[in-house]
Amino acid sequence: MRALAIVPAWNEERDLPAVLADLRRLAPDWDVCVVDDGSTDATAAIARERGVVVLRLPINLGIGGAVQTGYLWARDHAFDVAAQIDGDGQHDPKYLAAALQALSAGADLVVGSRYLGTGEFQSTTVRRAGARYLSWLLRLRCRARVTDPTSGFRVAGRRAIELFAANYPSDYPEPEAIALAIRRGLRVEELPVAMRRRQHGTSSIGPFRTLYYLLKVSLALLLLPVERCRNAEISG
Repeated sequence: MRALAIVPAWNEERDLPAVLADLRRLAPDWDVCVVDDGSTDATAAIARERGVVVLRLPINLGIGGAVQTGYLWARDHAFDVAAQIDGDGQHDPKYLAAALQALSAGADLVVGSRYLGTGEFQSTTVRRAGARYLSWLLRLRCRARVTDPTSGFRVAGRRAIELFAANYPSDYPEPEAIALAIRRGLRVEELPVAMRRRQHGTSSIGPFRTLYYLLKVSLALLLLPVERCRNAEISG
């Protein structure tokens, strides 16, 4: 089984070395592809120095465009599995092994849930409330039982790679990607994970962007055709 870790990174020169070191130590059999999303720092140079594939975007496309670039690489280079590992160090590669087991058991997409795990870092109160709201909306629209719809830790099998390479939401894509997978008949499962605090920088999603996030994703999910989601469900 050929497995690829997709690492979307925007100005992550301080955190990226530790992320790549963790991947080499905990997932030595995985290939690594860093998608430099229009960084203005040394992100691309650091990745090249460590011998991983670097896909450098000329402008910042955002997380959706960066992740889809990685899925395109995975599809075109015949990878069987592709994982999303954020370049800020919040995702722990030690959970990749459990995700592979879930894929082997029949899942098409595995989503890491911090709300099923026991880690110290859970997120802010506002984000937890937003996650609960999006969980409710996904259940309403797609009968999806998902506890962490905004989680960026995801491991995709070949069917999901093909789907996301061809069609991936561009802006705040995580909840929409779950809905997209369900609409296409993919089996999605959740995996308990503990996420880590980022060591440098701050999140780009403040209070006003959180409101925009919720409005944008709500509209996208409300426009989903009901009949294509009717029998879908996520299992934890």
